[in-house]
Parts: sequence; structure tokens; C-alpha cells
Amino acid sequence: MRRRKSIFHNIDWWLVILYLLLVTIGLFSIYSAVYNPAHPSLFDRSQRYGSQFIWIVTALVFAFVILMIDVKFFTSFSYLIYGASMLLLLIVLLFGKEVAGSKSWIDLGVFSFQPAEFAKLATNLALARYLSGLNINLNKSKNILVAGAFLIVPIALVLLQNDTGSALVYVAFVLVLYREGFSGNFLLMGLITVVLFVLTLMVGKYIVLGIVLTMAIILFLLTQKVRKNLIMLFGMFFLIIAFIFSVDYAFENILQPHQKTRIEVLLGKKTDFQGVGYNVNQSLIAIGSGGFRGKGFLQGTQTKYKFVPEQSTDFIFCTIGEERGFLGSSLVIILFMVFLIRLLFVAERQRSAFSRIYGYGVASILFFHLAVNIGMTIGLAPVIGIPLPFISYGGSSLWAFTILLFIFIKMDSYRLELL
Repeated sequence: MRRRKSIFHNIDWWLVILYLLLVTIGLFSIYSAVYNPAHPSLFDRSQRYGSQFIWIVTALVFAFVILMIDVKFFTSFSYLIYGASMLLLLIVLLFGKEVAGSKSWIDLGVFSFQPAEFAKLATNLALARYLSGLNINLNKSKNILVAGAFLIVPIALVLLQNDTGSALVYVAFVLVLYREGFSGNFLLMGLITVVLFVLTLMVGKYIVLGIVLTMAIILFLLTQKVRKNLIMLFGMFFLIIAFIFSVDYAFENILQPHQKTRIEVLLGKKTDFQGVGYNVNQSLIAIGSGGFRGKGFLQGTQTKYKFVPEQSTDFIFCTIGEERGFLGSSLVIILFMVFLIRLLFVAERQRSAFSRIYGYGVASILFFHLAVNIGMTIGLAPVIGIPLPFISYGGSSLWAFTILLFIFIKMDSYRLELL
């Protein structure tokens, strides 16, 4: 083992710099989104921008503490951290505070926090610990089931809180499983399932006719040798048909009314500019009005007159679009993409399987949040209420993302000390 010089020795400064840039952009975007002329100070704790500044400072303290912790701590206690996080998700179901229809907050009096945000990093640690174990082969059904169990438990607990957005984030871990040997056929099946679900909602059961015609063409084109597998082919056909007929039942009986309306608005089956579609419509107006260069800092009319609800949290990107225009929006997206590419590069250079898997988990979680959040603001994804990493207002999300990232930065700083 090499002797360490300091806690800052060998850390990836590119990741740190990109993190600080995104956090700074977030602070000034929040300042602009909720600006109050009577309280112009950026550090006024009575305003959201003052609170966000405090959370940024405390997040940096957490980052500093993580860099001082021995990296073996995260490996040794990953399952314990996961168990504690699941316990918090249970506690919030019993004693949590309901906010915006979701019972997902624990109120400690001085401040409130959302355990679901921290459950993602705990799950990442536990999954990395399991997958990095000896003889873990994701082609074996037993190993797939165990890895899936690590994801299903938090998904179920978060869904019970009525927080669908946070539950969907765990889908991102499929990318981690794929990197570690999970068959791409399962990913293809998942993609086909999503496409069938959307097409069924859009065109109804007429899609069955299309599938029958497709199967007839396939049978006509198949050679005599392949036709011997007709049983398997017809089995797949009937499974697809059964799934299509189950979509309507699931849509009508499982989804909440507001969730159904959001999907219908997204697919263009409904127009509801004054109801469920109001947020997205106003967000599009705000981003479109920014033009190429934007209206300028504190000059956004949609922002100033608060036309977009949740503009400092879930819809913070429309503030950037209105005030900074296409150029500013593109710059933020480019910064995120450079950040994600850097994370993948750093993950691939790890000598430890645990660190590599954890790094891919960090990149996958951040990518999912980025894609869905920006997709929401421009009408390409349903509104499911997840924050834009490092930029949206909120202490729980900022702390969780910071801890998630700096644990990986700490792991990477130790890579050269492994034989």
C-alpha cells in the first residue's frame, strides 16, 4: 500500500469542478426563480435562495467528511447502510409527513428530509457490494433474482409513499446490470414492452391486427427449418396479445386519475392547458420565449410573474431556458453530458469491481434524473416530480446527490493503492 499524502491527494478535480459549476448555476437559477425585491440578499435565510446557500455549504461539509473516511468503510458497511435506509422508508410510512400528496418526508422540527433520496445511494452501495462478490454471474437466474430484490424492496416502499417519480429512478440500475453482464435481450424485451404499452394507449386494440399481419409475414418469410419452432413463435404471439389486452385494465384500474391524465396529455390524446397540462404548457412558453440568447438575468416574465408552478424545484430548467435562452440551456446540458462522460471514464479506470459498479450506478442515477427532468419541462416525458441534480431547490436531493458523488470520488482516489 502506498502512503497517502492528504485527503485531497489523487482526487479527480474535473468531477469536483463540474460539480461546483452545476451547484453554482443551481443557486443563481433558484435566486432568479423566486427572487423577492424586498429580500435581495443571496444569503437571506428567509428566502429559498438563502436556504439553498446553507444547504450547499453543509453539502460541502459532507463532501469534506467523506474524503476523510477510510474507503473500506463503504465496502464493509454497505449492507448495513442499505438496511438502515430501508428502515427509514418504513418509518416514513408510519410517521411521515405528507407533502403534495406523497407521504415521503420525516419532520424533525428544525428541518425535514426525504429518505427516498438517500435510499438511492444506499441501494447503489448494496448492489455494488453484491455484484462485486466472487463468482457473481448475471446469466444465472438466482443471481438476477437477488440483484433484483435489492431494487424491488425500495421500489415497493417508495410506491407505498405515493412517490412514483422516486420509484421509477431505480429503473436506471438496469444500465448497471447490463454493464456487469446482464443479457441485452432483457433490455430489448423491456423496450418492446414500453413501445407496445404506448402504442396500445395511442391506437387501442387495433394494434392486435397489426401484430397478426406482422406474424403472418414472418411465417411466410421463415424457412422450413425455422418453421419447426412454431410452438415457441405462437407462444410469444399469445403473450404479446395478452399483454396488449392487459394494458387497458392496468391503465384504468391501477394508475391514479392524475397519472392517467398526464399520460394522455403527453400522448396527445387530451388537451388540458388549465389542468394537468398547465405546468408543461407554461414551461414550454417560458423556454420558447427565451429565444436564442435569453431575456437576461432576472428578466424572465414567466419567471417573474410565477406562471410556472414548482419553478425552483421540478421545473427549474425552464427558468434557465427563459433567461439564458438556447445558448444557456445548451451549455447546462453540455456540462451535464461532460460530467456523465467523465463519470463513466473514471468508473472504467477502477481496479476494484466494487468501485466500478458503484461509479456506473452514480452515472445511471444522474442520467435518469437529467433525462426525465428536462424531458418533463419540454413535454417529452410525463411529469413525475423528480429534481434536476445539483440545480433544483431542496436540501435532501442536494445532500443525497453530493454524498453519492463524493463517495465515488473517494473510491477513485484510492485506485492506485490497490495492487
